[in-house]
Amino acid sequence: MPARKLDFYLNSSAPLRDLTLAVRQLNELQQILAINAPPALAQSCCVKQLRAGILFLAAANAAVATQLKQLTPRLLASYQKQGKEVTSIRIEVQVGNPPPPPSPDREKKSLSIETIENIQALADGLEASPLKDALSRLAAHSRKTP
Repeated sequence: MPARKLDFYLNSSAPLRDLTLAVRQLNELQQILAINAPPALAQSCCVKQLRAGILFLAAANAAVATQLKQLTPRLLASYQKQGKEVTSIRIEVQVGNPPPPPSPDREKKSLSIETIENIQALADGLEASPLKDALSRLAAHSRKTP
């Protein structure tokens, strides 16, 4: 059996051909989004679909959705400039996987005796104030921590 290119199989039937065309169109729309949005924002959203001129974007959370909403006029202009038939943009929050758990606690480093003494000396040299109290507490706490 001769080797064939993937395009041969993707174009072998009408449903696969239509699906391939739709995926390519969504990929082009996603690329335009990636170019015109800040990188961190572009990684937190994706093109969901284009239906009747309305481009649906899926945002990872409400904060991303708010930032996208502010960029909507610029994005719309970019899509139209690229010849895409986008008349409006609709943003939806797409609840996905929860964020990864926080990293394990780092090893706590203690202050050197010299540093603790310098903090206490600084506190002793200040007039009564919240800063003096905070420095005194820090020095006292640091002495207790091994």
